[in-house]
Amino acid sequence: MEHIDVAVIGGGQSGLATAHALLRRGLRPVVLEASGRAAGSWPRYYDSLTLFSPARYSSLPGMPFPGADGDRYPHRDEVVAYLTAYADRMDADIRTGQRVTSVRRDGTGFEVVLEGGRLRARAVVATSGTFGRPHRPTLPGLEEFTGQVLHAADYRSPAPFTGGRLVVVGAGNSAVQIAAELATAARVTLATRGPVKFAAQRILGRDLHFWTARTGLDTAPLGRLLPGPPAQPVLDDGRYRAALSAGQPDRRPLFTGAEGTKLIWPDGQREQVDAIVLATGYRPDLPYLTNLDGALDTEGNPRHREGLAISVPGLAYVGLEWQRSLSSNSLRGVGRDAERIARRLAAHLARR
Repeated sequence: MEHIDVAVIGGGQSGLATAHALLRRGLRPVVLEASGRAAGSWPRYYDSLTLFSPARYSSLPGMPFPGADGDRYPHRDEVVAYLTAYADRMDADIRTGQRVTSVRRDGTGFEVVLEGGRLRARAVVATSGTFGRPHRPTLPGLEEFTGQVLHAADYRSPAPFTGGRLVVVGAGNSAVQIAAELATAARVTLATRGPVKFAAQRILGRDLHFWTARTGLDTAPLGRLLPGPPAQPVLDDGRYRAALSAGQPDRRPLFTGAEGTKLIWPDGQREQVDAIVLATGYRPDLPYLTNLDGALDTEGNPRHREGLAISVPGLAYVGLEWQRSLSSNSLRGVGRDAERIARRLAAHLARR
């Protein structure tokens, strides 16, 4: 069995930032990525996705996001290219096509079981993100609805839905962005539990991230004070608020039931609908830790304190939403958490 310092599970932005931080601490991580390239879930996001933060605030440690215009909002494919280049220039052992199926205790370290073999690691960092575990909430009538139901994780473009009647469920950035895009090709309703809350993307000529960085709000360890992240408003330069005001898409309270392919609205109206798109977020994707005692709670979420496992020494997480701050699961913030975890793991391994 091969013996390694640290197994980093996941080769997206969190895994790459973690590998970079561990190398700086003199450790030799092995990054295990299930897909064929080190770009995480970015290649599988919908075609029109752009970052909600400008290029100048969207970099991993040691490599600025390329391009002369730091105020532009990079496209999905630019992020994929950036992550691929970041992986290529980093002197790390990155192994693609390596899906981890389980992690087990093995003395003072861990046995990492892959689909085609196994490793022994002194420490493990779970950086597999959330894309593999879309959240599908229990909604009234959803089980009875016989039309198409898909999650935002499965959505790519409006082309397959041209001329159709769709309902997008959700009130976050992706929900509004997808609904507005679909409304250019179909009749679309954005169904939410309450009004959509907007925040200006630019204030006094500066992007919002300039102000959160300048005030320290972006990096403040608010995770110590609040048990969960606050509701995030939709960042808007004016176009999404205008689209909703124009009814493209229209906004309605959540449906109350379904009969076949018809949804029932709160006013009792029954309406034929072709498809429902659930833009309802994700949850940490950590099935390989299911049999590691103390790693997860009963709902499959990590038991941790600012990224360090509470009751499993040598296990850590990077890239969790609200791991430590507002920016913990973003390109601009994951490097700070990775550096902190690398420092803690290096000290732990030195004691061992």
